[in-house]
Amino acid sequence: MSELKYKRVLLKLSGESLMGSDPFGINRDTIMTIINEVKEIVDLGVEVAIVIGGGNIFRGISGASEGMERSTADYMGMLATMMNALALNEAFNSIGISSRIQSALNIQQVVETYARPKAMQYLEEGKLLIFAGGTGNPFFTTDTAAALRAAEMSCDILLKATNVDGIYNEDPKKNSQAVKYDDITFDEAINKQLKVMDATAFTLCREQKLDIIVFGISKKGALKNIVLGKEEGTLVHS
Repeated sequence: MSELKYKRVLLKLSGESLMGSDPFGINRDTIMTIINEVKEIVDLGVEVAIVIGGGNIFRGISGASEGMERSTADYMGMLATMMNALALNEAFNSIGISSRIQSALNIQQVVETYARPKAMQYLEEGKLLIFAGGTGNPFFTTDTAAALRAAEMSCDILLKATNVDGIYNEDPKKNSQAVKYDDITFDEAINKQLKVMDATAFTLCREQKLDIIVFGISKKGALKNIVLGKEEGTLVHS
């Protein structure tokens, strides 16, 4: 078996990545494609934690949130991440992967409350771990939650899954001449105000010396390539 470059990873999935071509919600074919990509690296022995967003569900109710206080809208988004976590958990179990959910919000009838020692135990036992509820606080994005959990779990790398194959100087969907970065420093990413992750997440990763790889989740085999050390996406580093 090929030697792994990264043995414990944190995968950040946006809620939108679960929509497929649907306007909102969860597309079953899309979610199965994603979890089969994850299964490839689990089968290699990689310890995997996932932070999931909630944009696919919150988008469907965002009209109702207009005029709300930001904190109320953010808590709605956190609840949306729990729905996505439950869907992911069910899908992983359906293909024989043992997974657990931990939430930053305390809703014990539905999911287990986040506790770092228990989370570390799950990873060491080879169980896939899904983090829901963001950081549990309003005003922080799920990107920041991903950076926080990756640092807490002593992950080797944070993998940010997107709909494009890396970081560009402009939106490649709007400008076909946009230039892709093979690698970029945290300072450059912050100063250039690249929107792939928020500045808080970049800053936390920079302080913890935790590199990020931004890659396209739709490319078959991309996750496997990354953990085996092959070039994929854009590396953000100190």
